[in-house]
Amino acid sequence: MKVWTRQDRGIIGILENEGRYIAKKEYIEMKMEDCAKFYFEVYSWYADRAKGIVPKPDDVCFPVWVSLSDDFMLQSTEDAVILELEVDSESVIVMDTDKWDRMVNFWYVPLGERDEEEFEMKLKRYGIANSSAAYMSGFYPHLKKEILRSWERLFDNSYSLSDMRQGTIWEIRSEWVRSIIG
Repeated sequence: MKVWTRQDRGIIGILENEGRYIAKKEYIEMKMEDCAKFYFEVYSWYADRAKGIVPKPDDVCFPVWVSLSDDFMLQSTEDAVILELEVDSESVIVMDTDKWDRMVNFWYVPLGERDEEEFEMKLKRYGIANSSAAYMSGFYPHLKKEILRSWERLFDNSYSLSDMRQGTIWEIRSEWVRSIIG
């Protein structure tokens, strides 16, 4: 299966010297800066659940994000390259992009429009502007639990919120690299 990932240019040296790249906490901290603590909360949740779908190597904490189509891959930047990889499809965890986008914003992941409307009405009854406000607040633990339970739907492929898909892998091996763009 072909996938694409945008990574810092330093990955080239890591792959040459170590033959393998894994996402490390310090890489995420450098990239996300002040927002890193929020990403770690969602990434940790994701990693804990995703290891039940594709086993995670012991030394890995966080996934590597991949595009499943060259049409939707992130473009190269001055500081980054795109790696085109050929990986075993069994090693890729595929998800609905809209579901993930909701999670990374600490939103409720609905079953559909009606479920979303019902949850929004519940928030309004409490005078809460949106899901992330409920999640971040210390005043609504029952709503936060409901939001967290909704995240389990990320791995429910019986329905979609969008047609776009993205994926993760636990590592990049140098032998998987087919081309480097940028």
